[in-house]
Amino acid sequence: MSLLEIIAVALGIVNVALVVRRSLWNYPFGIVMVVLYAHIFFGARLYSDALLQVFFLVVQLYGWVHWHRAAAAAGEVRVERLGPPARLAWLAGVAVATMIWGWAMHHFTDAAFPWWDAGVAILSVAAQLLMSRRFLENWVLWIAVDLLAIGLYAAKDLWLTAGLYAIFLGLAVWGLIDWRGAERRMAIA
Repeated sequence: MSLLEIIAVALGIVNVALVVRRSLWNYPFGIVMVVLYAHIFFGARLYSDALLQVFFLVVQLYGWVHWHRAAAAAGEVRVERLGPPARLAWLAGVAVATMIWGWAMHHFTDAAFPWWDAGVAILSVAAQLLMSRRFLENWVLWIAVDLLAIGLYAAKDLWLTAGLYAIFLGLAVWGLIDWRGAERRMAIA
């Protein structure tokens, strides 16, 4: 546990709590958090997660713009939902991408847990993209990410980060419940 990890954890909690509340203020906290975690994960040889933070930085900026435009147009950040064919396409894409990325990390790096790390990374990419587009299904993927990540980070002795993902798990469940409620309220209005 380092001071950098402590700061990243605190920023992560604030970031996700603000996402659950559908607040645009989540993005500044998220941007700083991902920069710190890129450094932390690289040092732990979790290369998929380190690269994931670079992706998160780009998507954080994209999401901030997208959410801002959506809030300006609708007066709030509206919740969307994928249709069944889109859900199946996302799941198939995640499965294929995880296999390809895990194989690449296994064969071309000294990654500590290439397949496990790839699963966390690819599911996180999909969840972040869905969150940036305000799709309710992002929370289901974040729940899966959090369950996988808790064990992965504990296995690498990143106990504070494993604890953060346990908190994220609770926040993801809260986010799923809250966004479902928001979706119902929007449908009535």
